[in-house]
Amino acid sequence: MAPETPTSGGSTLRRSVLSFAAAAALAVSGFAVATPASATQSAPATAHHVSTARACALATQRNVMACSALQVTSGLTVAAKTTETAGKPVTPAATPSGLGPSDLQSAYALPSSTAGSGRTVAIVDAYDDPSAESDLAVYRSQYGLAACTTANGCFKKVGQTGSTTSLPRGNSGWAEEISLDLDMVSAACPQCHILLVEATSATMTNLGTAVNTAVSLGAKYVSNSYGGSESSSDSTYDSSYFNHPGVAITVSSGDNGYGVEYPAASKYVTAVGGTSLTKASNTRGWTETVWSGAGSGCSSYDAKPTWQTDSGCAKRTVADVSAVADPNTGVAVYDTYAAGNGWMVFGGTSVSSPLIASVYALAGAPSSGSTPASFPYAHTSALNDVASGSNGTCSVTYLCTATSGYDGPSGLGTPNGVSAFTG
Repeated sequence: MAPETPTSGGSTLRRSVLSFAAAAALAVSGFAVATPASATQSAPATAHHVSTARACALATQRNVMACSALQVTSGLTVAAKTTETAGKPVTPAATPSGLGPSDLQSAYALPSSTAGSGRTVAIVDAYDDPSAESDLAVYRSQYGLAACTTANGCFKKVGQTGSTTSLPRGNSGWAEEISLDLDMVSAACPQCHILLVEATSATMTNLGTAVNTAVSLGAKYVSNSYGGSESSSDSTYDSSYFNHPGVAITVSSGDNGYGVEYPAASKYVTAVGGTSLTKASNTRGWTETVWSGAGSGCSSYDAKPTWQTDSGCAKRTVADVSAVADPNTGVAVYDTYAAGNGWMVFGGTSVSSPLIASVYALAGAPSSGSTPASFPYAHTSALNDVASGSNGTCSVTYLCTATSGYDGPSGLGTPNGVSAFTG
């Protein structure tokens, strides 16, 4: 089946990302004899700006969502693509550009590769990616991760009602989003199982149905890398789709800078902002600043949850926590359904949401009846504080500019191990 591309999907909408210093950390591959993937780290890069294109069309209708994936289209040299011989992936003689599993595990002090074994992280997206499983296999093989397949019980793909045979039509933009999400779960929690639930379309009703299906199939960690305008229907969506005690539901805060999207604004979810992540000579080995594109601000409709105590918003404040999202310090992703691109580099808060969902999985199953969105607020010392950078201008400074402690774009900070994500 040929991929369907939305009218403006994969558009030429470009973003000149402002973080010049952050660009220094984006990996640029050099050709050499291939080394074991699990031992590779990103090579230093020459500082530069990158241009990006949205994987999905911007939503033009209320209650229709757009994915939050930004593909790097120029400004770096992407590594040679993986090719296939007799159906078996061949590792190219270069490490793919972009941050890989060892980088992300190092930056966020994630536990050993045996952690999270058997725990299921669900990915909810719209439309079908027919190449999802085969592309995932290439990514995991490249980095020396164990196979995650339907056959060995690690991977499962279903439609929004749980059917393994009745799937939506393909869509090239959302397929890129799906590949990004699957790869980030693999990077952060290699031993986790992955459940991909594909909604029939990008309406909130269909995506919400897919969230309910993910929970009904046993997932305790559900990532949603999409968003759209808030609406008066949000309180209904909250109760219908996101009120799942004992389940960690993460949502991207958005890629348009200061401003709030739904469902990140839901009081039942962990809203995940974005940072620029660069290598450093400090004790941690990394440093982070707020990414200029990360969404933040005050919800117009959702009530403030009891665990949020900031004074700048009468209602729900976005975000809660954050992780890397800047395309200048983007991640390696493998996808072939979108015009057969192969290895690409992505940014956007579509990177940070599945990463945080995976960190919840590494931390262990939330207790029955608990509200995982509140967990980080009880463990702020177990997070990396992000205290510099901005995503725009606003009347209440901390809602758009990083500061010590809580701020809108980075929330409480980024993972420093998994302690902040335990109940």
